[in-house]
This record gives sequence, structure tokens and C-alpha cells, in this order.
Amino acid sequence: MPRNPMIQSNRWLPLALLAGTAVLSACNGPRVVQEAPVLMTGDRVAMADDAIADAQARESSARRARQATQDSLTAVAVASCSGAICDAIGRGEVALGMSSAQVLAATRSAPEAWSMRRTGGSTVMTPASLDAMPTDAQGTVALVQLDGERVTSVARRDRTGLRVESRAADTTRTARTAALAEALVREGDDFVAAGDRTRALERYDRALVLAPDDALLNYKVGQLLDQQLRPVEALMRYQKFLLSLELQRIDAVGTQNAKLAEAIALAQQRIVVLDRRGR
Repeated sequence: MPRNPMIQSNRWLPLALLAGTAVLSACNGPRVVQEAPVLMTGDRVAMADDAIADAQARESSARRARQATQDSLTAVAVASCSGAICDAIGRGEVALGMSSAQVLAATRSAPEAWSMRRTGGSTVMTPASLDAMPTDAQGTVALVQLDGERVTSVARRDRTGLRVESRAADTTRTARTAALAEALVREGDDFVAAGDRTRALERYDRALVLAPDDALLNYKVGQLLDQQLRPVEALMRYQKFLLSLELQRIDAVGTQNAKLAEAIALAQQRIVVLDRRGR
């Protein structure tokens, strides 16, 4: 009996599929990439000590070069100074009346640390980079103004902006202490506006160390302590606020005096309340 050709072809179909699958699997298998080895058997890894020593030697050489340049600048600056200017260089402090070379000596900086702009007979020195601003004994120096060859103004960065010294009176210890206290008070006021009473009180307390008899500052501290339910200390601050004022000279005329008179009235009211509470 003759075989059906369709049946015969269907019998070989599974074998063909298996063979095709085997071929595809062989084509899609892992490929071996022939790469040259990083190290051959017997090779030795170079020690890093030599590279480290070389880098240290270069850094040491650069440091000596910077120091030699600084010593040269300082020698030039000291050779032309006298009196208070020499003292300021020794303290590392930029002072009015210095020359540009003396500014470099006082800040222990190189010319590359500054950008100098000259217009007519004046010179303005600003830091060449905000990431590495020159400093002196009083802080970060942001700008130095010279008229001819003498410093007429120095601006330093403080917590709330720039503090400028352009008169001899600005350079006294009293003036600098007052400026620092004022900066702390401004920072405290910002924290009060932001609702952070804890940080505000911390700034006010630091300002009080510098200006213990500041009447309005004592009042601000009293208010914060009052709000934090610390009646004993708040009472003392209110009382100190009133004692710090010359009450007989207060005339509640004008905005500023009116605000001061209002503060006095509120402080007196709170003293009565807190005093009764404490009994």
C-alpha cells in the first residue's frame, strides 16, 4: 500500500525544527573575546611609593617657592613702613594708610590672589576668586580701596554683609565691637522674622556679651524669654531695659520715639504681670 506523502513529510518536520534550533543556539551562544592580558605571569606591579614621594616633593618645592615670594613681599612692605602700619603688618591686619605691597604682607597673600583695577589715581583690590578670599586678623577681606598708594577703605565680610572701615574711628576696638554686636542683632532679627526664636535668642545673647547695656537689645531678649515662658529671666531683662534708658529724656514725638515709648509701656506692663506671677 503506498504511503501518504503528507504523512511522510510531517514525520520529518520535528527533526528539522530541532536541527534549526540547535543551529540558532550555537549562533547566539557566548562569545569569547581575545584580549591581551594586563599582566603576564611573573610581572610585578609598580609600587605607588615612588609616585607619592614625587608628588610630595613637588608640593614641598611649590610651598618653598610660595614662602620665598611671601618673605620677599613682606621684606619690601616692612622696609617702607613705620609705627602703626608696621604693628598692623605684624598682627596680620589690613590698616588704613597701607600700600598695596603692605596689604599683601598683612594678608599673607600673593599678587595672584587679587584682582586689581586701576582708574586714574585710585586702585581697587578685590579677591581673584570667591573660593579663596584673602583674610586678615579681622576676617575675610572683600575689597580694598586705595587713593594713590595708600589704603583709604577696607571692606570685610561679616554675618550679614560687608563691614566697611574708612575712618580712623572705624578701626578702634570699640567701633569693631559695636559693629560685631550690630551684625549679631541683625542676624537675630532675621531669625525672629523666620520664626526661629531659639537661634534668635542665641544671637541676641552673644550680642549682649559685647553690648551688655544696649537697652533695646535687652528688651528684645526679654520679649523672647517672655514668649518662651521663662518669666524670671524675662522680668530681669525688662527691668534692665528700663534702667538702661534715660527716661527723663524720652519725648514720644516722631516714629522712633513713639516706638520706644510703646516698648517702655509694654515692658512696664509685663514687669507688673511677671512680678505678680512670681509671688
